[in-house]
Amino acid sequence: MEPKKIEILNFLARKAKNEILIEEELIEQKSLRDEYREEIRLRFLGILENTSIQQPDGRIEKIKKKET
Repeated sequence: MEPKKIEILNFLARKAKNEILIEEELIEQKSLRDEYREEIRLRFLGILENTSIQQPDGRIEKIKKKET
């Protein structure tokens, strides 16, 4: 996420603590939050895809994706 978008998101969060946001601000805040969450989720998945666990017997195994 671009630093400018994070600044806007932080500004809206601070503003929401002190006053009621107007409809357009609420929509923008939700959109930015969704975008931020998605980026964090993708980064975390990338980390997990490159993570291995060493078993007690010395074997190293990649983390397997859980079937849902």
